[in-house]
Amino acid sequence: MTDDATARAAALLKDHRDSIDRLDAILVYTLGERFKRTQAVGRLKADHDLPASDPAREAQQIARLEDLATQADLDPEFAKKFLNFIIAEVIRHHQKHQS
Repeated sequence: MTDDATARAAALLKDHRDSIDRLDAILVYTLGERFKRTQAVGRLKADHDLPASDPAREAQQIARLEDLATQADLDPEFAKKFLNFIIAEVIRHHQKHQS
């Protein structure tokens, strides 16, 4: 590979990594906002003696996320695992509010 080609590859690599870093920041801040909302839901559920888990809602969300993943060209199984991880964390937070 020539020095020019190596320099272009390094510049492209830097651009890709900068983009990935921005997307990581978006993901973290989005998850932070999502957890603020789910914590508010948890407090509301605790205040009104509602169950921490809502299996019907969770199933609906999983189906919705699988569809979104397919549209985004993302593996739906990965999206499902990711949402299940988030749901488990949300339920854990809700249960803490009920204690």
